[in-house]
This record gives sequence, C-alpha cells and structure tokens, in this order.
Amino acid sequence: MEFDPNLKARLLFQLNEILPAECILTAEEDLRPYECDGLTAYRRVPLAVVLPTTIEQIQAITRACNSLNIPVVARGAGTGLSGGALPDANGIVLGLSRFNQILDIDTDNLTARVQPGVRNLAISQAADQYGLFYAPDPSSQIACSIGGNVAENSGGVHCLKYGLTVHNVLQIKVVTIEGEFLTIGSETFDVPGYDLLALMTGSEGMLGIVVEVLVKLTVKPETVQVLMAAFPDVTDAGDAVAAIISAGIIPAGLEMMDNPAIRAAEAFAKADYPVDAAAILLCELDGIEAEVEEQASRVRAILNLHRASTIHLAKTSGERARLWAGRKSAFPAVGRLSPDYYCMDGTIPRKHLAHVLQKIADFSTQYGLAVANVFHAGDGNLHPLILYDANRHGELEKAEQFGADILALCVQVGGSITGEHGVGHEKLDSMCVQFDSASLETFHAVKRAFDPHELLNPGKAIPTLHRCAELGRMHVHHGQLSHPELPRF
Repeated sequence: MEFDPNLKARLLFQLNEILPAECILTAEEDLRPYECDGLTAYRRVPLAVVLPTTIEQIQAITRACNSLNIPVVARGAGTGLSGGALPDANGIVLGLSRFNQILDIDTDNLTARVQPGVRNLAISQAADQYGLFYAPDPSSQIACSIGGNVAENSGGVHCLKYGLTVHNVLQIKVVTIEGEFLTIGSETFDVPGYDLLALMTGSEGMLGIVVEVLVKLTVKPETVQVLMAAFPDVTDAGDAVAAIISAGIIPAGLEMMDNPAIRAAEAFAKADYPVDAAAILLCELDGIEAEVEEQASRVRAILNLHRASTIHLAKTSGERARLWAGRKSAFPAVGRLSPDYYCMDGTIPRKHLAHVLQKIADFSTQYGLAVANVFHAGDGNLHPLILYDANRHGELEKAEQFGADILALCVQVGGSITGEHGVGHEKLDSMCVQFDSASLETFHAVKRAFDPHELLNPGKAIPTLHRCAELGRMHVHHGQLSHPELPRF
C-alpha cells in the first residue's frame, strides 16, 4: 500500500524537531543495513531510521509516532534470528546502539546498571576485576546487546545452571508508545504486585522500549572443569544428557553437537574436536573444588555407561576456552557448509532428545536438505541448522516447511516453539500450533493494554485468530505451514 507522502513529510518534520539531522537516516543506502536482522531471508526497508542518544528523545519520538499512527520497531545490535527487528515498511526503526554505557557496577549488591546498547560480553569484562560476571551468554555475546537480550529472553551455554535473562534481571526502565517512562521491577529480589518484569522480558519489543537494565552479577566460581565426550552414536549422547541431569548433577553448561556441526566448528575454530564422532557433549562443572571433583567423577562414570568412545578433561583455562569457542562459533561455522542456513530454535523435555534427533534425521531425508544440530542439551533447547541454497527455486520454502515440522514436533512431545530466539516474524504460524484461540486472544489483550493502536513492532510474535483459522485449513489440505509473503533474498 502506498504511503501518504504528506504523512511522511509531517513525520520527518517532527523528527527533525527532536533530533539532530545526523541522527535521522532516510537515504536508501543508509536504510539498507537496517532492512533485516540475523534472519536475512526476509527484508523490508523502513521509512526512516532514528538514532537517539537520550531517553527524552525516545519519549518525544514515540509521542510523535503515536500521534501520527506510525509503527516503531526498536533495534539493538540486530543479531536476532527470528526476524524480531524486521522493519515495518510504513514505520521507523528506532536504533539503540548509542545507548552503550555501563552506568554503575555495585559490588555490594552484585548488580550492574547498563544502557540497552551495551554488549552482553562487555558486562562480564567490566565486572571481571571484581571477581564477578554476568551469567547469560548467548553465542552472539561478543556483539548482541543487553536490550535485545531482554526483548528475546536470551539464554546461552550457561543458562542450565544460571538461568535465562529473565532470571538475571532485577529492574528495567521502559518508554511506552505514548512516551510514558516506566520503572518495572526493583533493586531488591521481589516487588509488590503483578510480575510485570517477567511479562516485559521476552515481549520482543511489543510492549515498550527498554532504555535501562539492572542486571544481577554472579561471583566467579572457585573451580571450573570442562569435559568433552565423544560418542559413536547420537542416541547415546542424547541419553547421556538425560542421565546426568536425573542423577542430580546440574552442570554450568551441557552442550551437544552432531557430526556436521562438529566438522564445521573444528574447521572454523580449531577447537580440537574429534571430527569422526557422531556427537560430542561439552559438560562444564563449577563450584568449590571438592564438589567439582566429585561431580566430574560421577559424570565420567555416566558417560562411560552410555558408551562414550573418548572422554577428555580440559587441563588449562586456555583449553577450556578453546572448547567453548568451538561451540560458540558453530553458527557462523556452519555458514561455510552451505550458501544459506535456517537456524531453528525449539525446546523439548530432555527425555525425548534421542527421539527428536531421529525424527529430525527423518525430516532431513524427506526434504532432501542437510541439517547440523547444535543443542543446549541440558535444558532441551534445540538449534537445528537447516542447510539450503536460496538461489535454487523452492529451497527456502522447503527449509521453512522443514523448520515448521521440527517446531510442531517440539510441541507434540511437550515442548515449545522457542527457547531463546523469540517468535518474531519467523514463528508466527507455529504459534497457531502451540496455542489455542483463547490464549492468543489473551496475548492480544495484553498487547493492547500497553499499545492500544498496536504500533510497537506490529505483526510480530502473535498471529491473528483469522490467520490461525486459515492456517488450520491449510494444514488439513496441504499438511504444511507457510509464512506470509515477503521479499526474499
């Protein structure tokens, strides 16, 4: 639909009243870098990109957009993998990259107050001198920003023991679409009333724009050990994961990679992975020395019981870092195997890990597309990477259908369509598989309570009931789900 040029002129006039000219981008070449996030298969160019530097500017921008009925999509580092920062063609992108200051580190209360554009890893780097760290560590932590982590409720390899973002944030400050400034949560471990902090964490920029975050810091453990176990069979590796947890051992991290992911990561990161293994597990144990030694002995016994072919204990901090570097580089490493890959994100109960792995292999054969599997295995968070070539007609559509089948399988075995990447644009249709109409209508009601005209990140995360009804008929007739039409590259 053609956008009213007079309305655009009014918008730009108001934005120029709020921001210096250099903070407003409108030229085609300046807008292109904002046309997508890490899910590059879908792209839209916004009307404009604004780069404010103060909370007051953000308030003025949202008031102006609210008065003109202009959609606003907040964007951090753009590393998201679900299309959560996909622009609206008739709206603006509000970039938060210039909100990049660590405002305070409170060693008495073990907290850090940071702006939303601060990189995840930068918090731990700043806290390291005090013997502290910020626990959630997504694989993109070198680049991703804390505001985006809050929006998506990100996790990482250490979320099994230390929790997701929602478990490590005490307070956020938010600007609503009407320009209201809200403080949600508190500096203590509890706050009266409804848990709006949990509601906002993972709300994908649909309820408010995060402008400040108070995170918990964790004391660095006395001792850390990392074991790498190789398996000749993927099923044995999956069963070993469930056995470790059922034994009452909660590792700091418990990650799994299958052979294609192992080979890609080893070629990319030189992590000394056994490239002939069907699967490897990385198990990190931390705490006091005596406890870690005892747990390591028990884990080794469990791994042997489940037919691990080799078990290797990292002997130095450098070796531990190298093993984790391989895992954290798995996503970009797999990008060397294929022109394109489609990164999925679902969760399942751990006991179904082996079954789901086999079904993914069956889907791979069915669709004729290879898949590399990288899992936060300890908490059942799957990241199958479906390899395809967008230059081949129909391969993106096949990859989408393959991914939708994986997510439907996750729901079928009692899991969820997302663990940490969010719903965004990518999983809209799969929401119709996860939730019934009453639940979806409740989600829409919450959205309207914060954003009556649905201007904040519109068209994301929550499908309309009409769309789900249409998809229901499609599912019956064609046995597949598909995404709304968008420009594809």
